[in-house]
Amino acid sequence: MNLQDMKQTLLSNPEVKKEYEALQPEYAVVRAVLEARKQARLTQQELADMTGIHRSDISKLENGTSNPTIGLLQRLAEGMGMTVRVEFVPKS
Repeated sequence: MNLQDMKQTLLSNPEVKKEYEALQPEYAVVRAVLEARKQARLTQQELADMTGIHRSDISKLENGTSNPTIGLLQRLAEGMGMTVRVEFVPKS
């Protein structure tokens, strides 16, 4: 069984699906930070040096083991020459 098949099997369980969907906003933030840093062609250490945020804190954020504040996201964005934008969109 490949990863995609396993995911579909697990998500067929309503309880698993509910928890998975509840975590999506957090994972979206993680993906956005990671993609932005890669787009800026910065290492975690380079971003840490530019923002004064410890590299370990950036790593924890990118690994999904910390929950960032808007202020932290703004500092990271500023260090990458970007801005933070938050959107509320209708559920599909």
